[in-house]
Amino acid sequence: MNFLPEFNVFSSWNILMPICKRVRYWGRVQGVGFRVTAQHVASRFDVTGYVRNLPDGDVEVLIAGEAEDVSRFVEALNVRMAAYIRGHRIDDEPAQEFIGFEIRT
Repeated sequence: MNFLPEFNVFSSWNILMPICKRVRYWGRVQGVGFRVTAQHVASRFDVTGYVRNLPDGDVEVLIAGEAEDVSRFVEALNVRMAAYIRGHRIDDEPAQEFIGFEIRT
């Protein structure tokens, strides 16, 4: 019997601790409903934060919550917007508190 967990890019995160991640997406990510989709996907998870367009054409998502919820949100957004995403980078952020998940301009 194999008791090894499945590989997950977030496997080093402590599942029970609140975390905050900044995800920067590039590709054809503006003008395709990315922000509205991110807000919709966020409503399915216990996460807070925001999504916004950046002047260089990228999109930034700042997401806070329990590690498992943050991980699942990022994975779900990646799948949902895969046709538009050429790449992304995830950075740790200091813990922050938000009310809800909003689209920022």
